[in-house]
Amino acid sequence: MILEILTHAGAAASGFGGPGDIWAAIVKDFSNITSPAAFSAFLQVLMIDIVLAGDNAIVVGALAAGLPADQRKKVILIGVLAALVLRIAFALVVTQLMQIVGLIFVGGLLLIWVAWKMWRELREGAHSAGSPEIEGDEHSGLKPAKSFAAAAWAVAVADVSMSLDNVLAVAGAAREHPGILIVGLIFAVALMGLAANVIAKYIERYRWIAYVGLAVILYVAVKMIYEGWIDPGVGIGTLFG
Repeated sequence: MILEILTHAGAAASGFGGPGDIWAAIVKDFSNITSPAAFSAFLQVLMIDIVLAGDNAIVVGALAAGLPADQRKKVILIGVLAALVLRIAFALVVTQLMQIVGLIFVGGLLLIWVAWKMWRELREGAHSAGSPEIEGDEHSGLKPAKSFAAAAWAVAVADVSMSLDNVLAVAGAAREHPGILIVGLIFAVALMGLAANVIAKYIERYRWIAYVGLAVILYVAVKMIYEGWIDPGVGIGTLFG
């Protein structure tokens, strides 16, 4: 079901005619996956999806940690479902948004902020009780919400931010490779729905994974800022030319 929705999302987002065109783009990109540009884009998308899916789970678990067990489980479920829906929704419009003059540049600045936030959390993350349902959220540095409504609202706001970050980062990394972009968006949704908790556990255990992901996000951010300035079609520099 999710794959079918994302297939239609990819069609809408990438401006393709239908599933056949989407499949053709995927085959084209992955048949050339050994080329440095395509392979680099694929690795970047993979690392971004892994790190941001784990980060999403850690934030949701930490915000729900102060609630009773039954409410905590509901908030975590709401958080995961909201992240799924938001990633699909943002995927529907991501490449149209990328055609707006200056948005790639702004997206790069947003990812710089994401990278800074991740760096601060990795360096200064405080210990907290965490949620038993999410392994690896004990060092998030986030204060648990004190009520179900407050936790649900905080998780919703966090999901909007992290889902937009994820889709922008994937789109920025694979902008010239629509097949890889589509697969990356599908992979992002699958990870969030199926493996986010497992990823969070391993990111907590092996901190270098998060640092590698941070470096990739920073690289994509700088690349988006550069291209978002000089691109002759959508670069912000065209406004001053």
